[in-house]
Amino acid sequence: MITIHVTDRDGTRASHTIPVGEPLMFALRDDAGLPVEGACGGNATCGTCHIMLTPEWMDRLGAPQDYEQAMLDMLEHRNETSSRLACQITVSDGLDGIELRLGPEE
Repeated sequence: MITIHVTDRDGTRASHTIPVGEPLMFALRDDAGLPVEGACGGNATCGTCHIMLTPEWMDRLGAPQDYEQAMLDMLEHRNETSSRLACQITVSDGLDGIELRLGPEE
């Protein structure tokens, strides 16, 4: 289990303990109970799990794959320096303490 720090769409910041080994999208939605839809089931084809990371975490995760970047490019509220899709990030011990913000609903 790791701890993540999430700022919700209404600006509320909370810490959540989530399990490792699954996509971050499922942990946000199912384990933390946050309003993350994940309509495509984690296939990077809908953008409903859009999150924004702090710069230090973007550097740690590296650049998104081409298919994820293509979906991000279609989002109206994308931020070139902080946007990622939570379905494409696997929760690992290395993410302990990650700071993120839920992206606006598209």
